[in-house]
Amino acid sequence: MVTRPAESEAAFAEWVIQAAQLHGWRVAHFRPARTAAGWRTAVQGHIGSPDLLLARDGDVLLVELKTDRGQLRPDQRTWLDHLGQHATVWRPADRPAILARLRRTP
Repeated sequence: MVTRPAESEAAFAEWVIQAAQLHGWRVAHFRPARTAAGWRTAVQGHIGSPDLLLARDGDVLLVELKTDRGQLRPDQRTWLDHLGQHATVWRPADRPAILARLRRTP
């Protein structure tokens, strides 16, 4: 049996962004950058906001991306709880559901 190596979150993010753009979504991706002090994401306010903001025709999604084994940090869970129905977590194993959601109209 051949197993595939786990997909990185960065590779998965690129796939999601391309799929969203293909289906007419506006996309904002919040990425960390390496600094002399380590990895940092320039943000003011509460940490842990979702990775992607997707919008199309009044439909808004705030998406936290994780690998198939990735775990939410407590600050990420708090954000998702506060965002309610607009927030979701997507993983590579969710590709069919992701495509269905990106195709769906509000």
